Amino acid sequence: MIGKLTGTLLEKNPPEVLLDCHGVGYEVQVPMSTFYNLPGVGEQVSLLTHFIVREDAQLLYGFGSAPERQTFRELIKVAGVGPRTALSILSGMGVQELAQAVTLQEGGRLVKVPGIGKKTAERLLLELKGKLGADMGGARAHVTSDAQADILQALLALGYNDKEAAAALKALPAEVGVSEGIKLALKALAR
Repeated sequence: MIGKLTGTLLEKNPPEVLLDCHGVGYEVQVPMSTFYNLPGVGEQVSLLTHFIVREDAQLLYGFGSAPERQTFRELIKVAGVGPRTALSILSGMGVQELAQAVTLQEGGRLVKVPGIGKKTAERLLLELKGKLGADMGGARAHVTSDAQADILQALLALGYNDKEAAAALKALPAEVGVSEGIKLALKALAR
């Protein structure tokens, strides 16, 4: 219903901000990643929003970027993860870091976020796999050259998962060629 707000920032009280849009003050909950990037009080700001209507409340959540809002929307679809927990996750780790943790299935990184236990972390990893950051995080975060990108694509095409491919890619010399890199990576994976 409310997708974006642009107005004057009146108050900043983490994790809530008060935004004046033509005389109407909106209380908006924001993750700390967005909060730290807000301008000073009295300045103009634009936030992408997600509006939730419950029996006992109408809540507005704001985000500084579209990927952040999309990640929030994916998080609240997971059973046992509400908006408050989703904000906590986004405050504790960035979108890229979360995407990488999901791609590499690293539950330990999620458990470090306040309010996330082992079972919730496992549920998040299971339900978000393939939905969150398959193209943004994971092994792709370690690619530093065109040759490495080609090697990664070859390993993925051969059926290796992101975690295996990332490990093999890390072990390669920095300036290796594509064909030699694939050979070395396959030897490393065969061990």
